[in-house]
Amino acid sequence: MTIADVASHAQVSVTAVSKVIRNAYGVSPAMKDRVKTAIDELGYRPQAVARGMRGRTFTIGLVLPHIRNPFFADILDGLTDYLEDTDYQAFMIQGGATRKVERRAVDALMDRQVDGIIMVAPLASKARLEEVAKEKPTVVLARHERSSYYDSVFGDDEAGAELVVQHLIELGHRRVAHITHQDDSQARPADLLHNIRSATYERVMREQGLGDEIAVATSFYHEKGGYEGARELLSRSPRPTAIFAGADQAALGALAAVHEAGLSVPADVSVAGYDNTHLAALPNIALTSVDQDGGEMGRAAGKLLLERIEGRMTPVRFSVTPSLVVRGSTAPPGGAGG
Repeated sequence: MTIADVASHAQVSVTAVSKVIRNAYGVSPAMKDRVKTAIDELGYRPQAVARGMRGRTFTIGLVLPHIRNPFFADILDGLTDYLEDTDYQAFMIQGGATRKVERRAVDALMDRQVDGIIMVAPLASKARLEEVAKEKPTVVLARHERSSYYDSVFGDDEAGAELVVQHLIELGHRRVAHITHQDDSQARPADLLHNIRSATYERVMREQGLGDEIAVATSFYHEKGGYEGARELLSRSPRPTAIFAGADQAALGALAAVHEAGLSVPADVSVAGYDNTHLAALPNIALTSVDQDGGEMGRAAGKLLLERIEGRMTPVRFSVTPSLVVRGSTAPPGGAGG
């Protein structure tokens, strides 16, 4: 069965069916009803018809590494807000912790004929991302590389990390430690946000004459990773008086490790995070964190992707300027002896 069968059943032209499926301008309500009735009576799903005519499905795919990070919810909220006044709907799929699972997720979106794809912190190589982008309009979040084939949305991670490390040093901390992340990414290391944040931490420490105090725990940007990273750092002698975790999720785990060690925040150990998720603002957490406006990132990604779908070919890089939100988890060094 083809689009011609739908047209014949509705007793209209193939062009008219095409316009209804694409929600094109100028189609009368009566024509829409006639074509949609024909599609229903023939048992077609509109997206199947759209595939046959190479039309749009008015859907976009959002690939997230996982759904546990509250910052990803901020991105989704921003994207949803932007799409609210359009004909597009977003479908979310979990990319997983390995490149193999991520590839399957992207392939699934391709098979379902989404009109474009937004990938958040993907693990794939630049070559693989460009392969996807050559087939579907694509926007990549949280990777700093340049490409002629897809748009990029990211925070200024160097500026954000500098803000938080300088804050801790200005409070009087010398033994400032850092929890960073490791993953299965095939990106160039210098293009990964966690490497940029870690390298900036080390640079600022050296610039402030604290190179000998650099202490990094390589773990993961989730609660367990932050917990294990903080335990490792707190076991060192002398222990740090401040810990900068590269993501709020890891900072939450670090808070748990500090309390488990019988220490208090911030009297004994100051803790700071990154992302300024909604959990950071809860009174019982009150986490100092870097705000990079996930909502704005989501809105920007939606805008850029729809421009790509409409035919723009010139690549765009959109950077969000971060700010530091200071809360009760950081203070001048006290019980740890400065």
